Order: sequence, then C-alpha cells, then structure tokens
Amino acid sequence: MSKDSTGPDMGELKRRMEGAVASLKSEFGGLRTGRATSSLLDPVMVKAYGSEMPLNQVGTVNVPEPRMLSVQVWDKSMVGAVERAIRDSGLGVNPVTDGQSVRVPIPPLNEERRQELTKVAAKYAEQTRVAIRNIRRDGMEAVKKADGMPEDEQKKTSDQIQKLTDDFVKQVDDMLAAKEKEIMQV
Repeated sequence: MSKDSTGPDMGELKRRMEGAVASLKSEFGGLRTGRATSSLLDPVMVKAYGSEMPLNQVGTVNVPEPRMLSVQVWDKSMVGAVERAIRDSGLGVNPVTDGQSVRVPIPPLNEERRQELTKVAAKYAEQTRVAIRNIRRDGMEAVKKADGMPEDEQKKTSDQIQKLTDDFVKQVDDMLAAKEKEIMQV
C-alpha cells in the first residue's frame, strides 16, 4: 500500500520493526557466551577526555584467540581508564594491562551463569516482541482511522500488518533460539 491518507504506510511499519530487531541483535551481541566476540565490549563506556565515550572510540578491539579479547588503546594515558571501564562493566571479566593494550581473558561460563544469561536473552527478546506488537497496534489504529477506506481494503491491510508482525516475531524467536543454543554450548 502506498503512503496516502487512506491508511498506514507499510514501509514505515516494516522499517520500525526492522529497527526493533536490529536493536535486539545489538543487545544479544553484548551477552557473553563462552567464546570471545568483539561485540562483547560494545556496551562499555570509558571516562575519557571529560566525558563518557564508547570503548571503540578510544581503542581497537581484536579477538586474537577464542577465549581472549585484546583492546589496543590509541592514547597511552587512557589505558587505565579502559581497564577500569571493562572491569566495572558487569561483564564478569578481569582485564589485564599489557603495555598500551588491555587483554581480556574470557573465563568459561558455569552452568548457573549460562542459565542466568538465557533468562536475560529471553527478557531482551520479549521486550522486542512487545515493541513489534506496539508498532502493529499503531498500524491497526491507522487502518481504523482511515477515512474513505472500503471495508474489504481495511481487512486486507489489517491482514498485511498481522503477517508482517508474525514474520518479525518469528525472526525474534529464531534469534532467541540461536542465542540460547550458543550460550548453553560448552
């Protein structure tokens, strides 16, 4: 359906749902599994130059080994702040300063921690499903408010919105299943 006064813009609804899924992907990237990934440190903010900056703006994150991250800090004076930020991030890792870089060994996860992480992943997924349903509700309200839209056209548009919603919710469920499998993998 094109963008006009007779109903919701399907492209806009799809774009908003894609945004919700992209946000979930980012949240999942910050969840620690047994393997090292550079996205693990994405949420870490460093006190630098009088403000808080994302870690990737003060150094380069590399994955030299499956259970090790390395942060090459660009400014030597920032090494301590980077180490502190990683330690205080709540990721359960213990960084080690090595000259101008910070090594972050990734300890293996115990069973209890794996269970906690799957619950956190499920919470993130549910928040995304709620966001997608809210977008659906906005679209359905736009259909109801559309003046001069024939009843069969309203039904067709409502069905399209529901199908779009179902597709995105399935995408979220698939992402959650993959993340849970990744977390539980020993």
